[in-house]
Amino acid sequence: MPSPTPQPTPQSTSHAAPQLAPRPAALRPALLVACARRVLAAAAAVVALVVVFLALIVLTDGAASGLVAWSATLAVAVAAALRRGRRRAWRARCVPFLPVVVAAVLTASVCVPTVATARRVPAALPFVAVQHWTLSTGSRVAVYHYPPANSAIRRPVPLVYLHGGPVRGISTLDHRFLQLLARQGYDVHAYEQAGGGRSDLLPMDQYSISRSVRDLDAFLGRLGKGGVDVLGFSSGAVVLTRALADPNVAPRVHRAVIAEPGPMDGPTARLTGHRGLPSARDTAPPVTGPRSTRLPRYATAFGLMRLGLLGPDSALVGQAEGVNAFTAADLGSDTASAYCARDAHRIPEEDTARTFSFSPAASLRVQQTIKNSPSIAPQLRRSRTPAMLMIAACSSQLREWATAILADTPGIRRTQYMPGVGHHMWNGLDDNDQRAAAVIDAFLQDEPAPLPNHPTRDDIPDFLRDFAGDR
Repeated sequence: MPSPTPQPTPQSTSHAAPQLAPRPAALRPALLVACARRVLAAAAAVVALVVVFLALIVLTDGAASGLVAWSATLAVAVAAALRRGRRRAWRARCVPFLPVVVAAVLTASVCVPTVATARRVPAALPFVAVQHWTLSTGSRVAVYHYPPANSAIRRPVPLVYLHGGPVRGISTLDHRFLQLLARQGYDVHAYEQAGGGRSDLLPMDQYSISRSVRDLDAFLGRLGKGGVDVLGFSSGAVVLTRALADPNVAPRVHRAVIAEPGPMDGPTARLTGHRGLPSARDTAPPVTGPRSTRLPRYATAFGLMRLGLLGPDSALVGQAEGVNAFTAADLGSDTASAYCARDAHRIPEEDTARTFSFSPAASLRVQQTIKNSPSIAPQLRRSRTPAMLMIAACSSQLREWATAILADTPGIRRTQYMPGVGHHMWNGLDDNDQRAAAVIDAFLQDEPAPLPNHPTRDDIPDFLRDFAGDR
């Protein structure tokens, strides 16, 4: 009898799903490394394209709001991407274009304005009317007048105020100080330099320290008050100092108060030396508020200008757009540097967002003309206009800028070293305004000074050693 046919077991008839061999563990780090290399290569390509764009911005001087540099960068990038992908499959050909797209978007943000390109004039001040005078130089400036507010005291000589900046509006703190002087019987007149505040802009190539002096001469002539007293602060003190060195302008000045001056000429601007006692620059809380320099367009434009790689007349950002974009917060620690370290946590608001105005490009242009100017010391030594120099204890200005004027100006009759205040001596804190006004009033009225006459010319070496501590 035949043996039975063996029946297949379930194991022999079943068909299990095929199993993929596990990827060797050694391949996983290799894959990660390969991906990392591709990402780094793409990032490097983006950085390289941004650098090329910035270089072309400099070479083209920002032509057409940066679009010339952007178009050239894009053309080079596209050509390079096509070259890299020409032998690849059609999907792989798209990979080299990813860095191009990213770089194109990033650099395009530098070419697109985010504020109005037409000038926005700061809001009107509620406590004083503004007039506009067209001077014989062609400058159209905003003018403010604070008539004597004290009927019992009326000073016979008008007082003209030259504000700092350069090419910045008169701060609200300064306006309050001018009101204080008016309450002391002064007939106070002030104007904002061309391009600053509510004054009209000039073509960029017309900004210069010489133009500022000519504008002062024209303003005094238009005022028609004969010899006037002039108070110049910071860069306004530089304009005043150079006016004293000009035999055509100096006769219009009855008495001059030179407060916290910057460098008066090229040789002075190249000096190095000491600053005042510690300021609040490094201890004040960070400045809050919107900043134009957080936007790629204005960070690029203002940064390249400060580095000297773009001129103030660059076509990247127009002058009016730059004024509209720049905010008080963009000044950063510069504002805090005008106050003593002890005031770091109570720095007052100098302007509101609606009244602040500053032209960074025009300011740099004026500063460049000072640096490029020859010495005015020979002309200044011939000046005999009675003058007073004011120096702040916590000044952020180089002491040598002030002592250079003291050494070369025989008309300086007294120096007042102001304790407890920084560069912005009248700032609304404590009795700082009253102390500054008392010093100014005593000199203009030819009365004894509230403070010692220090430093004198002979004291300059000791003053620089003993009073100008390095910060």
